[in-house]
Amino acid sequence: MEKHSRKEDWIAILTGTFLVAQGVFFLQSASLLTGGTTGLALLASQFVPLSFGVLYFAANCPFYLLAWKRFGSRFAFNSAISGALVSIFTDHLYLVISLDSINAVYCAVAGGLLMGLGMLILFRHRSSLGGFNVLCLFIQDKFGISVGKSQLAIDFVILVASFFFVSPEVIGLSILGAIALNLVLAMNHKPTRYSVNYG
Repeated sequence: MEKHSRKEDWIAILTGTFLVAQGVFFLQSASLLTGGTTGLALLASQFVPLSFGVLYFAANCPFYLLAWKRFGSRFAFNSAISGALVSIFTDHLYLVISLDSINAVYCAVAGGLLMGLGMLILFRHRSSLGGFNVLCLFIQDKFGISVGKSQLAIDFVILVASFFFVSPEVIGLSILGAIALNLVLAMNHKPTRYSVNYG
């Protein structure tokens, strides 16, 4: 499969991270969670005096090293840039948008779909968001298990663990958002359907 040009990759990284940030914003607006390092950062931001962006990037840093070792410097660099952009976009979206009326179900579904679409774009342009995305790509590359399936399993574990910190209603809606996110990935990023070049 023909590689994307460097220009196409950078446009895709900007587009993908912007979509992910919009998705996180919807989840934040309804005080919902999700899986992966995004979910961990959203949960931690409710208890410590640090922004989501700071917590999110810090949680992802160890995974950028895994990306470097397994997929090469270019993929790791793209992923670190993508993670930084999501952190910056998310922390500053309040300057340009606010939600006066919030429907938690809509925020869960819209947030999940937007994040899934953004991640899909990044995966197809030699990037990721770091975190468990890298681990899931490694599992797909090594064992042929689709990113969506492994990501859903990890997200489920994180959301179940969140039962100790948030209400069952928030957990239920957060699971709905995680399902929406992972359906996008499971249906559109199968290893037999799209070959990703990380070099």
